[in-house]
Amino acid sequence: MKLFQVRKGQFVFYQNELHKVYTVKPMFKKSVHLYRLKDMKQVLTSANEITLYKPKHNDTFIFYGKRYTIDESRRPNPGDYILITKPAPDLLDHYSLNSIEKVASVEDGNVVTTRDNGVKHNEYVVMVPGKADASQEIAYYDKSLVPEEQQIQDESITYLTDSDEDVVKPVVGDVFLDVEQNTKAMVVAMTDAEVIFGHGKRVHVTDLFDEQKYKVLFRIEEDL
Repeated sequence: MKLFQVRKGQFVFYQNELHKVYTVKPMFKKSVHLYRLKDMKQVLTSANEITLYKPKHNDTFIFYGKRYTIDESRRPNPGDYILITKPAPDLLDHYSLNSIEKVASVEDGNVVTTRDNGVKHNEYVVMVPGKADASQEIAYYDKSLVPEEQQIQDESITYLTDSDEDVVKPVVGDVFLDVEQNTKAMVVAMTDAEVIFGHGKRVHVTDLFDEQKYKVLFRIEEDL
């Protein structure tokens, strides 16, 4: 794959596992910045080391320690996650190819996400928790190369950030800059997968790894 074919948001396989392109910096030798979907580990690589994949109906993969299956016919409910496969954002919306967002409300198939993005019904597919019958595995390029023990571990959110020093999990007290709103926000509460800021905004923890959305201003653990 040539470099000009790589763009932000694409799903790719790297070292047998599903990743997403975070950004492309053509001036650098390792110009493609990825993060691994299963745990958000970041990596720098080059275009000739990745294989492009376009997600489709009934594909199943692991997103931050939990398995989901893509269902293009499912109608979403508040609390569901959607994968934006055909982005056409309005001027005030902030999302791009293969953005994963949580649904806050639904009206006639159009959704408003917890990041206050309005997404039209023809722009997304629903990520249904679990593995559907006859689904296609895309968490790995070749599942036969992955030991069963690792497969089980990959779908356990409890191991995230405990076994990988490259992933820094936010904690209560951390302060971030919300780049899009130009607002400082402190983490006041958390679930396994979500962060709640002091002003009430809820975001998936993976959003905090995207420096185009959030930048770290203060980490409480680094000050101890």
